[in-house]
Amino acid sequence: MATAVATTVPPNLAGIDLSGYDAEQSRLMDERCILVDEQDRAFGAADKKTCHLMENINKGLLHRAFSAFVFRPSDGKLLLQQRASEKITFPDMWTNTCCSHPLDDFPEEKVEEKQLGVRVAASRKLEHELGIPPSQTPIDEFQYLTRIHYLAPSDGMWGEHEVDYILFLTADVDVTANPNEIRDYKYVDKAELQAMFEETGNSFTPWFKLIARDFLFGWWDELLSRKNDKGLVVAKSLDGLVDGSKVVKMV
Repeated sequence: MATAVATTVPPNLAGIDLSGYDAEQSRLMDERCILVDEQDRAFGAADKKTCHLMENINKGLLHRAFSAFVFRPSDGKLLLQQRASEKITFPDMWTNTCCSHPLDDFPEEKVEEKQLGVRVAASRKLEHELGIPPSQTPIDEFQYLTRIHYLAPSDGMWGEHEVDYILFLTADVDVTANPNEIRDYKYVDKAELQAMFEETGNSFTPWFKLIARDFLFGWWDELLSRKNDKGLVVAKSLDGLVDGSKVVKMV
């Protein structure tokens, strides 16, 4: 049965002691996510720890997130990351370039017009996780495509329940990975990613698998087919490809 989505902050939300987890990852769990309903209408905030406990997700708690996909302009390869072992949710899993949350802690990340808040958050987190200078990820160069609503347990205690904004960016970036966030990273083309999905030893985040299953490869084809006159792929060329006005429910 589908989880009913809260439209106000549910009472008696569960908590947990994080002292057994990595200290830096535990500290980041104090950041405050933006709570939304199924139509992505914001109505409050709660810390990441509260938002990611399955006991609270099962009460309908839903928050806003983004998934950024960074492609190399010269060949259209996608930058992947493998999440660090220290991560509290979905450790050691491969995923798209950067997945995180706009925060209630920063007023600019709550701005909804033209997805400004999630774009700002994406640039901030690309620097935090991958060490990419913000000058290489200008917020107006992110191409918003759509939003997905999904629910995914992690290990029984933790999980995700998000309205996830999908952002594409084409940029040449300098990566200096934060080892507390990222175990590994690499560029892949479509065939290489498909081969990774087929290899039994790899594990992937559930949102990345959903996006890849239903959207990624078709959009990637479009990106490669719309090269500019210099032969470079440009994320902004996908403007208008998708009707991003509605939330695509995948739960």
